[in-house]
Amino acid sequence: MSIRNSRVAVGDLCFEVNETGDPAHETILFLHGSGPGATGRSNWERILTDLGDRFHCVAPDMIGFGDSSHPVDPPQGMSAFNDLRADALLGLLDELGLGRVHVVGNSMGGQLALLMTLAAPERIGKLLLMGSGGAPTTSVSPGLAHLREFYADPTADSLRGLLTEFVDDLEPLTGTIDAVVADRMTYVVRDDVARSHRASFNPHAPRRVFTEAELATIPHPTLVVHGREDRIIPLEASFYFADNLPNANLFVLAHCGHWTQIEHREKFESLLERFIAGVL
Repeated sequence: MSIRNSRVAVGDLCFEVNETGDPAHETILFLHGSGPGATGRSNWERILTDLGDRFHCVAPDMIGFGDSSHPVDPPQGMSAFNDLRADALLGLLDELGLGRVHVVGNSMGGQLALLMTLAAPERIGKLLLMGSGGAPTTSVSPGLAHLREFYADPTADSLRGLLTEFVDDLEPLTGTIDAVVADRMTYVVRDDVARSHRASFNPHAPRRVFTEAELATIPHPTLVVHGREDRIIPLEASFYFADNLPNANLFVLAHCGHWTQIEHREKFESLLERFIAGVL
């Protein structure tokens, strides 16, 4: 199934939207993570094409990523920038005429899914958090440090090295990694993309952590998914979410890093479909 692309304005901002499936079906909103050059398509392309015959799948580039808007004077720090992103995503649902959607969030996308749910719980059906950030972990992994400081050496070799940190077993994914590097470098070299990355990872800005009290107010059915060998976000982060979201289940995949949907695509799709169907 081919992916449809469109430009959707939300106030002064504009989203690049990747979409498959019939809007009359249940909608799944896929939110990508924060890697250099990340886009909705590079994170979710195979998922969109595989599930588009059964669901309405929407995967925008987040504000500050890809071909969506890059504010000239962006909020500083992931917390402030994500507040803007989450608000814009709710506006995107309005512009697309979508009342209630299921949300899948990868890494930074998991944080955005939670922010959207806290702000407008009636708009969200089920939540799947995959290697989500926003837990009160104290350590910063070498992979996450590399991601944050990427623009100290924004080269293809550096990006390839970073992306190898995202997976547990590189060998079967070498071709995939090479393709992702080639695609993402077209964005990495852009000044607006670099500006948004530096703003998101401003080291002097405060960090956003979801408190136990906040998470307790989210009754939505939630599936927390994490790769056991994740070297970007520690497994303990997903234990925190599973412990504190009232209706969360946790699924840990063995021999899997930070990219569940790419390393174990068929398992991920099965988990997602069964979760939405209410059998998981």
